[in-house]
Amino acid sequence: MLKQLRIKNFKGWKDTGTIRMTPISLFFGANSSGKSSIGQFLMMLKQTVESPDRKAVFYPGGKNSAVQLGSYQEMVFHRDPANKIAFDYRWSLPDILKFKDPVTGQTFSGDNLSFQAEVGLGDKDQHTLVLDQLKYELLEDEKSRLSIGMERKSDSKSEYKVDATNYTLKRKQGRVWYPGAPVRFYGFPDEVVAYHQNADFVQALNLRHEKLYRSLCYLGPLRTKAERLYSWTGMEPESVGYAGENTVAAILAARSRKISLGYKRPAKPFEEILALKLKDMGLIEEFKVNPISEQRQEYEVKVRTKGSRDWVDLPDVGFGISQVLPVLVQCFYAPARSIILMEQPEIHLHPNAQSALADVMIDVINSRENGTDRDIQLVIETHSEHFLRRLQRRIAEDAVPQGKVSAYFANITKTPATLEPLEIDIYGNIKNWPENFFGDEMGDITEQAKAAMRKRMKKTDKLEASE
Repeated sequence: MLKQLRIKNFKGWKDTGTIRMTPISLFFGANSSGKSSIGQFLMMLKQTVESPDRKAVFYPGGKNSAVQLGSYQEMVFHRDPANKIAFDYRWSLPDILKFKDPVTGQTFSGDNLSFQAEVGLGDKDQHTLVLDQLKYELLEDEKSRLSIGMERKSDSKSEYKVDATNYTLKRKQGRVWYPGAPVRFYGFPDEVVAYHQNADFVQALNLRHEKLYRSLCYLGPLRTKAERLYSWTGMEPESVGYAGENTVAAILAARSRKISLGYKRPAKPFEEILALKLKDMGLIEEFKVNPISEQRQEYEVKVRTKGSRDWVDLPDVGFGISQVLPVLVQCFYAPARSIILMEQPEIHLHPNAQSALADVMIDVINSRENGTDRDIQLVIETHSEHFLRRLQRRIAEDAVPQGKVSAYFANITKTPATLEPLEIDIYGNIKNWPENFFGDEMGDITEQAKAAMRKRMKKTDKLEASE
């Protein structure tokens, strides 16, 4: 789970400042305020980790990628190629990272890793992206155990030096040489291990970093429209897809799974959990996925809406149901310890359903499977006041601890833009509510009252004149 994040010189952000990441992390702001950029940056790093090109520092994306960010100049702050993109984050490890220094025999262990890096264009060649430095820090109980990193030599594009703190690297005998460039934006190359007697542990750092990004999945704001028939060959998709295109396949693949919505709450079949949540949101009464026939690998999604006896196909009900179904499926389908990035999960939903969706998200972070916590982290970009209001209420009611929710507001009234934390107290109150956060409600009410008064006065004047 991500604990904190900071990004500098990326798109509209000069500096996001340190973002406290919690099980439910919310980002608000006007259109084009930059709130989407935070998720885009993380997805670009995921794309880079999964790219087959080990030499590419960043992979900005292609035709079928979650994000397509273009050239470095298009993604860097102010489109100034002299700026360098810097970032750092910290995450908790699902299990303790432990190793022994073969030279001293000392044992090191940690439950958190932090990482920082700086990327820019080469000094001479203004077209090649270069990693200037990277650094890992291993922490245990919030205390640093050691740090190790690589820094590019100022006069070279491909030679780096390795430095460590609280750990003495022992060079193998032989001539002095510098290791080559890191792997992508995060990886120690094999030469670091070959050059030192006691640097094998850096491979574990690389692996833990890759596991972090394998746990990351993304669902965009534009989900595919519902269909009458869905084909499924028995494959188990990694996720519902960026646009929810694998939603029904995921439902079918998860039919044997049982999910509990909290400690000491009964585990129920995956499909039953979905139906329950859709009903809680007031969208349907019943939901099922049926095979067309035993000979065909095609399925239909049937829904019975409130007040109706008839089962109908998914395209025959409100658009909002087909748009929120991928959200629910992704939340409960994702493997344990997943980080789920979502843009506008509430899109096309009635305000009451938007409020109820917040309750679903609380169920997601409390959910358990096979007797253990799933430890899901939700990173949500939203425009919904109703969603936030329900979370505030649940914090006041102690249905969700205040420390498990963080919210940020992208403020573009300042130059450069700032990402401001919303201070939510234990009563669910927001102490620093931004002006006109969700529009000027009081202003609208006041102006409506004034306009109504003017109309009444005109009507009275006309009556008096006619007499």
